[in-house]
Amino acid sequence: MKVLKTPQEWAKVRIEILAGGQSIGFVPTMGALHVGHMELVKASLKKCDFTIVSIFVNPTQFNNPKDFETYPKTLENDLKLLKESGVHAVFAPSTKTMYPTESEMALSFGSLENVLEGKYRPGHFSGVGLVVSKLFNLVKPQTAFFGQKDLQQIAVIKRLVADLSFQIQIEVVPTKREADGLAYSSRNVRLSDAERKTALILFDSLSKAKKELLDGQEWFAVRQNIEKDFQSSADTKLEYFDLVHPESFKLYSSFDSSQKSSICVAANVGDVRLIDNLPVID
Repeated sequence: MKVLKTPQEWAKVRIEILAGGQSIGFVPTMGALHVGHMELVKASLKKCDFTIVSIFVNPTQFNNPKDFETYPKTLENDLKLLKESGVHAVFAPSTKTMYPTESEMALSFGSLENVLEGKYRPGHFSGVGLVVSKLFNLVKPQTAFFGQKDLQQIAVIKRLVADLSFQIQIEVVPTKREADGLAYSSRNVRLSDAERKTALILFDSLSKAKKELLDGQEWFAVRQNIEKDFQSSADTKLEYFDLVHPESFKLYSSFDSSQKSSICVAANVGDVRLIDNLPVID
């Protein structure tokens, strides 16, 4: 497995890959890899001839400086996992490499900026769009792989690809969960044992709401009951619990079984902010 630090190093490798007629699969990450990330890697290894994974904690997508400072950094272990998985190359640039000068560019994603993650993390998607654009331009893969857990981010990236005419196919890999339903996340390591148990309320609330909607209950009543559950749960603070179209992220005020829909949730468990989502109608 090649570990590359600069775009120039990767460019030389890429020429060799393309000369051999191989396809390139790309998995962008911020490190602190877990089982969910490895599902993306597996998908790329299965579909593409050559898989490259990037590890870069992108400062421009953190609207909370403390969140950036506390984001887990486990490069040595990440490289070990990737090598064992059969990944062909890792691109692990420095901040100076990715941002030679302080970036003043901002990207806007329209209505996606006004709901859910866009609303609660102003500037987040601009930072995501900026770094993904940089990585796409540097890596130039045929296919890039993203996890369904970051559903709104996927909508942002698909819009980025369409609007900037990137010739890249986006593959979405279903959310990987632990045995009790908690979605794998790099932030889970920051949860205490008690908080880890409390965090199950996210998936439990999604599952409960989905069942009630499919059983014919009204969305307003379903949501109201979920909000009460969070209020009575110790050490949790609900940010949002919304029913949306999974691509446009239009907020639904009622449930219609003839329309695509997903439920999205964000909540703080102690000092750790977690997100999750669950499709209702695919």
